Amino acid sequence: MAENTSSETLLETPLAALHRELGGRMVPFAGYSMPVQYPLGIMGEHLHTRAAAGLFDVSHMGQAELVGANGVTDAAAALEKLTPADVHALKPGRQRYGVLMTETGGILDDFMIANLGDRLFLVLNASRKHLDIPAIEAVLPTGVRLNPLPDRALIALQGPAAVAAIATLAPGIAQLTFMGIGQFTIAGIPAIVSRSGYTGEDGVEVSVPADQAEAFARALLALPGVQAAGLGARDSLRLEAGLCLYGNDLDETTSPVEANLVWSIGKRRRMAFDFLGADRVREELDNGPKRLRVGILPEGRQPARGHTPVHARGGDVVGEITSGGFGPSVNGPVAMGYLARGAAADNAPLDLMVRGKALPGRVAALPFTPHRYAR
Repeated sequence: MAENTSSETLLETPLAALHRELGGRMVPFAGYSMPVQYPLGIMGEHLHTRAAAGLFDVSHMGQAELVGANGVTDAAAALEKLTPADVHALKPGRQRYGVLMTETGGILDDFMIANLGDRLFLVLNASRKHLDIPAIEAVLPTGVRLNPLPDRALIALQGPAAVAAIATLAPGIAQLTFMGIGQFTIAGIPAIVSRSGYTGEDGVEVSVPADQAEAFARALLALPGVQAAGLGARDSLRLEAGLCLYGNDLDETTSPVEANLVWSIGKRRRMAFDFLGADRVREELDNGPKRLRVGILPEGRQPARGHTPVHARGGDVVGEITSGGFGPSVNGPVAMGYLARGAAADNAPLDLMVRGKALPGRVAALPFTPHRYAR
């Protein structure tokens, strides 16, 4: 797992007691005590999510709202100082992925931005929210304010049966398409629901008041096909889906161009280059980055994990794996990492140096498991 934390006192989410009741094995993660798995096990939870619906507690993530005196217009303008996403073009009821930038063109964090009509709703990574919030506050003009929402929980319900299940409690959710967002009442609980997630599957992420999170989670777990799933399955699901994890595949030295996240840079933003760190992004768009994030498929059954050096077949080091493990849906090892641009061609043969031994692999297209979003 990534985003390890020190031995300092761990925080707990509003679902901590429920995790223990369900037999969750708790581990430190991004400063929190979180369930890595339940009795079904990581592989069972992974495959259940691909087949039906897995419930994940992601309440450790940071939630905040950005409010402007003129609605979302001035809030969007302020946020665009830090992100190359086209926030102005984000229509009410829609959400998109973005990155927050550093002065040197690296990625401070990746995050979600949603337009709720009268405000922007942000979801930030747990390990970075303490940096993101002051960075955003530092660029806000008079009349725009950032309101952190520590009194809210966040629960993800992912898998092909997820939306049909939750729609039995709030039928309107079924009308959302991928990256749609709305406000609903579910089992008597007010909720912000986005049709999104980080598993490659259809599903929803639901923000609810923290003091009602356990009742909400229990209502979902009582639905047919819903099974609690932990961080281990969430990690293997997102890896198969080719999705980045901050701290593994993204950090402050990584640009969105290197990370193959150019699609997150709005067309209008690529013309103005008026965001923090834009000089590096423009140079890499014009001339190509020195390295690229790619999929890597080890041959055989042995996984190659993060920090594994990667060589050209029979040659010199050309990069490093940033995320790697066993893909239950693929029924074999999968990985991704950064390679020198000249070594990143599709199907290029590689040597993966696992404990000093060269294991064969190749560059592979991402994702390893097809996305099944409801577009």
